[in-house]
Amino acid sequence: MNIFSNLLSQPTQAPRQKKQRRGIEIKSAREIEIMRQSAIIVATVLKEISEMVQPGMTTADLDAHAEKRIREMGATPSFKGYHGFPGSICSSINNEVVHGIPSPKKVIRAGDVLKVDTGAYQQGFHGDSCITIAVGEVTKEAAKLIRVAEEALYKGIEQVKAGNYLLDLAGAIQDHVEANGFCIVEDFTGHGVGRNLHEEPSVFNFRTREMPNVKLRAGMTLAIEPILNAGSRFTRTLSDRWTAVTVDNSLSAQFEHTVLVTDTGYEILTDRSKV
Repeated sequence: MNIFSNLLSQPTQAPRQKKQRRGIEIKSAREIEIMRQSAIIVATVLKEISEMVQPGMTTADLDAHAEKRIREMGATPSFKGYHGFPGSICSSINNEVVHGIPSPKKVIRAGDVLKVDTGAYQQGFHGDSCITIAVGEVTKEAAKLIRVAEEALYKGIEQVKAGNYLLDLAGAIQDHVEANGFCIVEDFTGHGVGRNLHEEPSVFNFRTREMPNVKLRAGMTLAIEPILNAGSRFTRTLSDRWTAVTVDNSLSAQFEHTVLVTDTGYEILTDRSKV
C-alpha cells in the first residue's frame, strides 16, 4: 500500500501500537517468522479475490470478503481506520491510481482494470501487497499495461540483495517501464514495512536524488510497488480526499509485494503461489 496522502517517507504508527519506532529496522529471525504469517494472510486474501471477481460485483463485496477472511485467519485489516481510511482494501478501477474507497455503488464491469491492495496485522507486524486484475476481456493496451507492471515489480525484486542499493531497484523498474512506453507515477513510493504499515526507507520506483541511496542489509523488509500509467505520470486527488486518479483519464496499474532482504538475495513474503 502506498503511503497515504501527504505522508510520504514518514513512518507511522501501527494499529494499537503504543510506542513508535523510527529509522530502518532490521528484523530478527523471530520477527521475520511473524511477518511471514502476516504476509501469507495477505497473499491468501488477494488470491481469493482474484479468483472471485466477476462483472456485477461491487468493490464493497470485495472489501467485505477481505475483512472477513483476514479476521478468520487471526489478524486485523491493516488499512481499516488507518488515518481514517474506511476500508480493509483499496480498490482502484481504470484511471484510479491508488487509495480507491470500496463502495456498494462502485460496480465492477467487464473490461475493467482493477487494483486491489490490502494488508494484515497480527502479533505486532504487518504484511502488505497489491495486485491488478483484468476483469474479463480487456483492451490490448490494458493487458500490456498490467503485464509490464507485474514484470517491473519482479525486475525490481531481482535487484534485492544485501549490499545492493535502493536505486538499483528503482533503476531496474524505471528502465523496464519506459522501454515499454509507459511511465512511473512519482507521487507515491514503496516503503519499509513491519511493526508499522509504513516505515523507513522510502522505496522509489525511479532514479532520484531526493532521498539517500540506502544500502540494503539482510533483515530489511520492503514493500516494493511500482505504479504505472499509460499516459501522463501526474495524478490528482478526488474530493473524497483519498482516491488518486490520472490527470488525463489514462489507465493505471500496480503490483506490490512484501520482500525480505537476505544475504544471498530475497524472499517474497506475500508470494501467492505459496497459498
